[in-house]
Amino acid sequence: MIAFVKFGGSIITDKTQQERADVETVRRLAGEVRQALDAAPEMRIIIGHGSGSFGHVYAQRYGIHCGLPPDADWMGFALTSAAALRLNRIVVDALLAAGVPALALQPSTTLVARGGQLARWDTDALERALQHRLVPVVHGDVAFDEIQGSAIISTEQLLAHLATLPALRPTRIVLVGESGVYTADPRSHPHAERIARIDRRNIADVLAGTGGSHGIDVTGGMRSKVELMWRLAQAIPSLQVYLIGPAPGLLCRALLGEAVEEGTVMVAD
Repeated sequence: MIAFVKFGGSIITDKTQQERADVETVRRLAGEVRQALDAAPEMRIIIGHGSGSFGHVYAQRYGIHCGLPPDADWMGFALTSAAALRLNRIVVDALLAAGVPALALQPSTTLVARGGQLARWDTDALERALQHRLVPVVHGDVAFDEIQGSAIISTEQLLAHLATLPALRPTRIVLVGESGVYTADPRSHPHAERIARIDRRNIADVLAGTGGSHGIDVTGGMRSKVELMWRLAQAIPSLQVYLIGPAPGLLCRALLGEAVEEGTVMVAD
């Protein structure tokens, strides 16, 4: 069994303050990954994480996601990459401290974008890492783009690409971020209701009600996440996608398929 996990940037950083990591939450999530591996030794896990107030701040400031012409000043591209790597180091170190054999793999060194979308990615090292029972850790990153010069490739795009590879097809994807998908933004609509299950019967209504993200985010927010995960659920009939918050113990339960009546689960049927 292969499971993908994403630590949302809004959970592991304070997106309103530049480069402020929530180290306590990162450490707790790392511990829950270890607990899940102990409970299900046959499980293989790939972890991705957002850039939160690290990479997104620089990406927006320098317009990396909009594209840079060849003769532009590419310092912002380098600064965005470096910021993402600083957060990645915090995440990987926390996983290692928890006893998870985490291996950092920087996506931008082996991927190419086209029109803001992932076009090619050499995942050989990632697949070899899994064969050796390591836990690859990737992250939203800058990319060279064949059309617009530069792009930002989100963690969801990376995981979605991996899910299309036969050797890496996941049984479960767990996105740790908002506490689920709601009928409206619960921050501005206190009577919004959590949607416990998304399937073909209500996906149109769900997409109509989802919006963007809070804080700086150049990768599209909740709606883009739901759309992308829905396409995966349709392509992989056995796939379960969990969208959950960071409540203690919830990540471990979701990885083990025991997150009943918590967050939102998405399935094709």
